[in-house]
Amino acid sequence: MISLELALARRDFSLQATLELPPTGITALFGPSGCGKTTLLRAIAGLERACGRVAIGAQVWQDDATARFVPTHRRPLGYVIQEAALFPHLSVRANLDYGRSRSGAAARAASLDPVVELLGIGHLLARRPATLSGGERQRVAIARALATRPQLLLMDEPLAALDARRKAEVLPYIERMHTELALPVVYVSHAIEEVAQLADHLVLMDGGRVLADGPLSDMMARLAQPVALGGEAGVVLDAVVGERDAEWQLARLDVDGGGCSLWARDHGVEPGRRVRLRVLARDVSIACEPQPATSVGNQLRGCIEGIADDEHPGLALVRVRVGGAPLLARLTRRSAQALGLAAGMPVWAQVKTVALMER
Repeated sequence: MISLELALARRDFSLQATLELPPTGITALFGPSGCGKTTLLRAIAGLERACGRVAIGAQVWQDDATARFVPTHRRPLGYVIQEAALFPHLSVRANLDYGRSRSGAAARAASLDPVVELLGIGHLLARRPATLSGGERQRVAIARALATRPQLLLMDEPLAALDARRKAEVLPYIERMHTELALPVVYVSHAIEEVAQLADHLVLMDGGRVLADGPLSDMMARLAQPVALGGEAGVVLDAVVGERDAEWQLARLDVDGGGCSLWARDHGVEPGRRVRLRVLARDVSIACEPQPATSVGNQLRGCIEGIADDEHPGLALVRVRVGGAPLLARLTRRSAQALGLAAGMPVWAQVKTVALMER
């Protein structure tokens, strides 16, 4: 468990964060710019001298009550920022070796091969940073952080400086790292699509405060979203590919919890493989009866669990339970009233689009 009790006061900003984060997986710090995400990350690393306590499992890195403060260079952590910050006069291999040389004996003795293979940079080892693409440089930066054999990896918007193509190039490697390494990661982002694809645990922040935290799937399905996601409101579901329809190029995705399957475009993922789905509230509509003449391929029988205000006074968010899965639907209040929607009412949820993210 990662235990944090941190407070920091400046003239125009203050941070107050008390958290118990899981010891594995990716925890995302999410919120608007200036809400304190990076300040919290730097305080965990000891780069910002906040007051309080930081403990990673049994290791206490900071405890003001006992006057303990482990300096950053003695904390077994890796830190990745927006810019790769590689030494331009060194080769990729020399950059990796430099990071290891300033770590403990275990890191210096360990082979680089697993990290190089994990990030797919073997063909880049002899090259200089100036000859690399932005995505390649960022993969090398992640490899350099991992080469120190950290017990915690901190990532501060590592994809923010990349265009969409380069970001798509790097994301699969972060997913692979997440799958293959038993290493806790704290990941700062204000891009909800990154969070939805990568995170296991979500911390919502605003104004230097932690508004809520919990498992990603639970947090995304909340009606009372502490941080307005606007058009990005929706749920994240874990599923298994159950069937592929070669004739129509579709795949059936069986959602964890049972009682809910969704058809989506076939991305070539074999049956039995686990995937992650994202269903946006704007892509879900509600009907009181099944609609036989419609282009919407996913019609699911469910029950309304609640209705809440949305970001605009003319809109409402409706949470529907379909089997073991929650869905959010964005409707106009006029439509909700015309249909007589209320908690406990059986309805049909019509899902127009499902975004599949392979895990």
